[in-house]
Amino acid sequence: MATRARVRAPELIGKGGWLNTGDQQYTLADLRGRIVILDFWTFCCINCLHVLDELRELEQKHADTVVIIGVHSPKFVHEAEHQAVVDAVERYEVHHPVLDDPELATWKQYAVRAWPTLVVIDPEGYVVAQHAGEGHAHAIEKLVEELEAEHEAKGTLRRGDGPYVPPEPVATDLRFPGKALLLPSGTFLVSDSTRHQLVELEPDGETVVRRIGSGERGFGDGEFSEPQGLALLPSGKVIVADTVNHALRTYDPESGAVETVAGTGRQWMQGEPTSGPAREVSLSSPWDVAVFDGLVWIAMAGVHQLWTYDPESATVRVAAGTTNEGLVDGPAAEAWFAQPSGLAATEDRLWIADSETSAVRWIDKDRVVHTAVGTGLFDFGHRDGVAGQALLQHPLGVTALPDGSVAISDTYNHALRRFDPASGEVATLATDLREPSAAVVAGEDVVVVESARHRLTRLRLPEEAVRVESVAHRTQRAATEVAPGALQLDVVFQAPTGQKLDTRYGPSTRLLVSSTPPELLLEGDGAGTDLARALTLNPEVTEGVLHVSAMAASCDDDPDNEYPACHVHQQDWGVPVHLTKGGADRLPLVLAGLDAQA
Repeated sequence: MATRARVRAPELIGKGGWLNTGDQQYTLADLRGRIVILDFWTFCCINCLHVLDELRELEQKHADTVVIIGVHSPKFVHEAEHQAVVDAVERYEVHHPVLDDPELATWKQYAVRAWPTLVVIDPEGYVVAQHAGEGHAHAIEKLVEELEAEHEAKGTLRRGDGPYVPPEPVATDLRFPGKALLLPSGTFLVSDSTRHQLVELEPDGETVVRRIGSGERGFGDGEFSEPQGLALLPSGKVIVADTVNHALRTYDPESGAVETVAGTGRQWMQGEPTSGPAREVSLSSPWDVAVFDGLVWIAMAGVHQLWTYDPESATVRVAAGTTNEGLVDGPAAEAWFAQPSGLAATEDRLWIADSETSAVRWIDKDRVVHTAVGTGLFDFGHRDGVAGQALLQHPLGVTALPDGSVAISDTYNHALRRFDPASGEVATLATDLREPSAAVVAGEDVVVVESARHRLTRLRLPEEAVRVESVAHRTQRAATEVAPGALQLDVVFQAPTGQKLDTRYGPSTRLLVSSTPPELLLEGDGAGTDLARALTLNPEVTEGVLHVSAMAASCDDDPDNEYPACHVHQQDWGVPVHLTKGGADRLPLVLAGLDAQA
């Protein structure tokens, strides 16, 4: 096998301690002899959730040689709370040890720059590969097989059971519910996400009427996988965003039948069709659905877009967003979103909870996107008042209220907020709600999905708001110090062993660069096919964020195979930078390859 750079892996440290180990604390020395894969993740990040699913098969297949360790590295303040990490580990069925690193200590030790990042450590404790983004499971499995053979021969591979100890199960009627819908019968239908079911509750919001789905993760017509959004169709059926199955399903409350109406069960990847027969086009983590302007709109969290599904023609298509992550308003085809996760329709607009920008957006019938609250990827907090100054923290839901205002499930602030378009003001309606993810209006009440308390909570719609002390935050990631003027951007991509760049139909790489504020970049913004770019930074702008999106396509290098399997590697980076004399004049970002420190 090819010679690799040998860089000793830094120790694993994190003030939050270890989860899924039965309270056992681990060092890398304890894991010597095993292949260790570090998964740097944060639970708000849809790409991180994709990687969790990508790794499940590898985790099972190589259970006696591979130890996956999730290093939880928070973006939002709420994600630094230990109990929130405990909840997320259960919510997303993480079946490996997790190191809670609220201060990003291990993140800094490994010079990580993006969520998610995977680092592979060999049985002797050396870093041998680093991959940013998703789509790397195939390459990592090939590397694991090589390492198994190499270290078996050297006598340095130690097989056996891993350190994972599952937590004790907890009995509740709901477990991390996602969304809810008031049915015409007066009962509530709830997506019981972690249990992979839908649950119908009596009008009291507590008594279980029936459960829909086997309760096991799957794609059969009696199965779901982490379902989220629900919307009532004119036919009386309910359309369901079956998130981890990357599909839309319908549920008939009369017959109990479940049918797949959109999606292939596979995650959409760059280069695949974005319109066509609904059952033949892949989707990517649909998180919510709403009926607006005669179509079913889909919050396609996995690719930062809005799509539509037309039940009449049984087709899907992209409606808004470019797949680039950020906050850009304007015509739908040019707008940027960041993990849209909640939708609510009124007569003239579709409200959107754009979670990663901590924003509430809306799109009108002319397909123009507007922002009501929020400024970008790195500013968040709990501040009421004029919408242009108000702050949210990773909202997952929006609800149209009878008076024309919008309730916001301000998830990481544990609050229900309200934006009033007439006054342009944001107010707090209720606090002490544990990770509210959605709400529905029921008469004079609003019923909130308290996801992390595993229940529905009924509140009377208040006439006056609650006064909350203003708090503002920026993500705690340290800014990269760079010199003003010339900056060389290099996205490092090395085709995995056994693969080569796919150049059969032209360039196999893509690079898109922009900045916040736009004035930060004097030269070098825009799209291109070279993974290296000369940038010029404005010396009059002291800090900002460089937005970098990279993609590379590689195929199996087998001359005897006329149709080799191909793989897409992609990642978006938002790199906070501080311009200072003596700062770096080169910014390397690893998409895939040997560790950047080597």
